[in-house]
Amino acid sequence: MQAGPLRCTLGLAMFKLLAHLNATRSHWVLLIWLALALGSLPLAALAPGRLGANNSAVRGSESQRVVQILNHSFGLESVDRIVLVSESALPPTDARFLQAYDALAERLKKVDGVRTLTRFDAEGPLRLSGRVNGQYITATILETQLARAQVVVGAIRREISAVRLPQGQLYVTGSTAVTQDFLQQLEADARHSEVTALPLTGLVLILAFGALVAAGIPLAVGVLSITLTLALVWGLTHLIPVASLARSVVTLLCLGAGIDYALLMVNRFREELARGLPPREAAAITTRTAGRSVAFSGLTVGIAMSALLVPDLAFARSMGLGGVLAVAVTVLTSITLVPSLLALLGERVNSPKRLQFRLTSSGKGSAFWGRWGERVMQHPWAFTALGVALLLAMAWPATSMRLGYTGAFGLSPLVESRKGLELIRPLELGGSLDAFEIILDLGENGFNPEARRRWRELDTALNLRPDVRLVISPFLAARSDLGGGGLGDLASLTRRSISQDRRYLRLTVIPKEHVRPEQIRGWEQSLRQEAQKAGFQKVLLGGAPMGSQEFTDALVRAMPLAVGLVYVATFVLLGVMFRSLVIPLKSIVMNSLTVGAAYGVITLIFQKGFLASFLGVPQDVGVIDSSLPLILFAVIFGLSMDYEIFLLSRVQEGHLAGLETRSAVRAALERTASVITSAALIMVIVFLAFVQGNVVANKTIGIGLAVAVILDASLVRLVLVPAVLVLAGQWNWWLPAWLKSRMPRVSLEG
Repeated sequence: MQAGPLRCTLGLAMFKLLAHLNATRSHWVLLIWLALALGSLPLAALAPGRLGANNSAVRGSESQRVVQILNHSFGLESVDRIVLVSESALPPTDARFLQAYDALAERLKKVDGVRTLTRFDAEGPLRLSGRVNGQYITATILETQLARAQVVVGAIRREISAVRLPQGQLYVTGSTAVTQDFLQQLEADARHSEVTALPLTGLVLILAFGALVAAGIPLAVGVLSITLTLALVWGLTHLIPVASLARSVVTLLCLGAGIDYALLMVNRFREELARGLPPREAAAITTRTAGRSVAFSGLTVGIAMSALLVPDLAFARSMGLGGVLAVAVTVLTSITLVPSLLALLGERVNSPKRLQFRLTSSGKGSAFWGRWGERVMQHPWAFTALGVALLLAMAWPATSMRLGYTGAFGLSPLVESRKGLELIRPLELGGSLDAFEIILDLGENGFNPEARRRWRELDTALNLRPDVRLVISPFLAARSDLGGGGLGDLASLTRRSISQDRRYLRLTVIPKEHVRPEQIRGWEQSLRQEAQKAGFQKVLLGGAPMGSQEFTDALVRAMPLAVGLVYVATFVLLGVMFRSLVIPLKSIVMNSLTVGAAYGVITLIFQKGFLASFLGVPQDVGVIDSSLPLILFAVIFGLSMDYEIFLLSRVQEGHLAGLETRSAVRAALERTASVITSAALIMVIVFLAFVQGNVVANKTIGIGLAVAVILDASLVRLVLVPAVLVLAGQWNWWLPAWLKSRMPRVSLEG
């Protein structure tokens, strides 16, 4: 030990105490975890029902200002439109169809919360029926108070489930229906992925360890971590709204990282047993060495997940908190429960018998990976250049990535609300759920004849646009060819269009088609230009498309700060951990290349449609959901650091033992490469299990993470890192003299 700097190992005293407790009080540790697991089960079961929609509202945004004006100045409550769509072989004039429809309409009118019901056969400006591909399509529009929309949609769905439409089918769509289907499908996807991933993961673990008992420990850690984290998430929902995607993040982290950490711990324990140590001593050493690697690794994952706390969005922050909770629980389980269980099992961890084929050994280094490392280190420049070039080429498509809120198109075409929306698009009702609200601020002058003239001029200009289906204003009732229809008479149209203090005017613009995310900017610019041409300088735009664009903009603005903070925190942590400025810089660059490659692949598949049909991905999404780049960055960057620390901690051990760089890297590869490849295979299984579901966001996350892990565990960790380490040589451990004397010493050796 050097005399000058303070030797400050990471929680050295704590880990010595923890190692002692794991080795000598194993029964008590197991009993505590058993009690926690049993107590968490009922709360974990309740957690999914407490999760909410992925709210895209941005505090203080323009669209939120529009909502406030409508509520306070117009005295209007926020309403939600629900669309009931029928698809039938019978024409809507058929007596059998009308009899069933009339009975259903009467029942729906009596549903508590339904304010208006506009039939497909009502006179009005919206065409609510037509024939598409040989089937007759009708649409019925219901309005309800936004605050009660979830309950009303549920009641409507119960009513139509009791109705048999002759030779047809009924669908419920609309923003609330889409949200309900999204929540239901998300939970179903999470359950299905767990059921699919666990048996396959168990098989890989059996092959990896060659023993059933050893294979069962990582599985138990993964399941226990999910249960405990969901119980904590249930508690979190009583403090803040928690987004539904937090469920997927918890499952991915707990299964992926939990199994990884337990795999590392079990492998180190078997290594110590192979050296002839008694079980309790082997468990103590495992806690002090692999346990501290797990703690550091978990800290880096937690730092990465904290990127989701940067945007001022409840949606992102709830997922960030969920991810941090998942990592914390997984680390605690891995460094306490696992070594305590191993101390009790001893040699029985290798029961019932070892299989002949094993991906990892019970404590012996892999000669194959040692030879592979030597081959890479003989030609470091060539391997570095080829590896970096490949990753950059894979990342290139991400330069054309388009972001946006996918809405119903984020669901499989087989989901009810998505199917209903597709059916009404030929009726030019696809944009009825994407209306733009235009608020014209007249200032102190208020409403006057000149304002009315300019207002009508704007209404006429907007109605002449070929992409506009309808403009709702008082002028609608005056047009003899339309009339108010189901939208109300002149008096009600006036009340909804002129504020009570006569300062604001309102126009609602309904597009002909669903407004795709990449089209919102064009709509925004053209609507503002039309208003300014008519002489209105103070214009506010709201509505669903504007809200989704603001959500995307908020995430894009927060991305540089979030990524920068993660880079800085990770650089400091790894710099202290490895007493180097070169290693943390290399780690950040390598992980960033992995993230970029994953971005490129998901852009090719989900935006450009490459291999989309083969992977069961809808080909009409056209954008990447705006929340996913930050989520993927946080998870990929964090989990990639797992492998980085697994490998570099062993390289550091060799370096501190006096080995030169090439020998230290070879020894590290011999000890960790098998663990890394086995862990990566397990993670890929877990992530790809999400690709089977009906939620496009889950598919995107699953494929993005699987690609990242495959690249990271093979090309990056087993090719680029050894090559770059050898190229850097002694520079790997470089620290300026002034920093060397001030930086605390942190070690992972026992």
